[in-house]
Amino acid sequence: QLQLVESGGGPVQPGGSLRLACTASGVNVESYAMAWFRQAPGKDREAVSCIASTDGRTYYADSVKDRFTISRDNAKRTVYLEMNSLKPEDTAIYYCNIVFPSSTYWGKGIQVTVSS
Repeated sequence: QLQLVESGGGPVQPGGSLRLACTASGVNVESYAMAWFRQAPGKDREAVSCIASTDGRTYYADSVKDRFTISRDNAKRTVYLEMNSLKPEDTAIYYCNIVFPSSTYWGKGIQVTVSS
């Protein structure tokens, strides 16, 4: 059974860092693009970053460019999101997503709270 489990979230002070991880089970992730989305209270879910399956090309939202880094370890079936220089506006529930040819699948999400 396919499952995506996020970890590494929690509270952090502005300027701090967190590393999110998303581990998949029930699927061989190396064949698929994977992504991170986030949803802040009262806002729509937005794409944060994604990484291709084959050549490792990456995409970042302008709001996180140069602060966040996405990477993947296919052997561990895990995608990471390294988040540095965190700002209060980064506060959100972060969701892992795997992109299949005709569908996507979501993790349950993990809370990140940036506050002093």
